[in-house]
Amino acid sequence: MRVTQVVELSKSRSKVYIEQEFAFVLYKGELRLYHIREGEELTEEDYDTIMQEVLPKRAKLRAMNLLKSREYTTVQLRNKLKQGFYPDEVVEKALEYVGSFHYTDDLRYAKDYITYHAEKKSRKRIEQDLQNKGISREIMEQAWAEWQELGGEQDEQAMIRELLNKKHYNVEQADYKEQQKIYAFLMRKGFSGEQIRRVMGDFFGE
Repeated sequence: MRVTQVVELSKSRSKVYIEQEFAFVLYKGELRLYHIREGEELTEEDYDTIMQEVLPKRAKLRAMNLLKSREYTTVQLRNKLKQGFYPDEVVEKALEYVGSFHYTDDLRYAKDYITYHAEKKSRKRIEQDLQNKGISREIMEQAWAEWQELGGEQDEQAMIRELLNKKHYNVEQADYKEQQKIYAFLMRKGFSGEQIRRVMGDFFGE
């Protein structure tokens, strides 16, 4: 396999292209170690060493270091590693490694997120947030079920009342336009129309 291009990414790292396609990023010392130069051949043995040993070890360490500072969902960590130009198969090996030790655990992440936000956010908004973080619907449902089994519960009407108080909403003085505005605000927060009307009064059905 022929190295067709070596592009400097930083003072210490370069992107390596093989047969016109991006292959991986290596440090300058590694380029010398494996005799990687534009127009030169890269042996199958050296390629396998890079893909099976050098990069997986580095990706695992990178994943571990990322997880030291905060928790990531599997999708978030995958995206973070891809930003480091690790090949897909290397990324998956790193994810499999940290997952085997439960350093990443999407169910745990979802339950923790629900626990932390359940008193301030609607279920719909929490689920939108988790979906954006790469949590599947199946895991979300399991997380809610386990959270509820541990005694977790939400009072969305209480949340709505708190938001209305913060907005200084006055049921008696609000005109139709203000009612519509506050209704839309609460809908954007993920509350259902039924729950909103129960708290505000059924102005919109009149």
